[in-house]
Amino acid sequence: MACALALLTALWAWVLPVAAAPGLCVGPICGDEITRSAKHHFQLRMRVSDQLGHRERLTVDCRNGSLSPAAGLVERGYAAAVARKACRLAGEAPA
Repeated sequence: MACALALLTALWAWVLPVAAAPGLCVGPICGDEITRSAKHHFQLRMRVSDQLGHRERLTVDCRNGSLSPAAGLVERGYAAAVARKACRLAGEAPA
């Protein structure tokens, strides 16, 4: 059984593309390095990147979904969707 599982894992890793982006992805935007703020438990910090190679560090307030900075190179609609997903997974989604 363990041998079959190892074989399936090796085949799965072979099929996956090498340039796949890690982390949470929504559309063309992926977020990774997601951490909780040391000062405010409802804030998350994350690095977002798009398929064009733009990268930014964002802070999201999970109480209202606001992003800081409000404008930047990465498209904010998709970045907000990644932020909402991260807040839900962290258990900080608004009631």
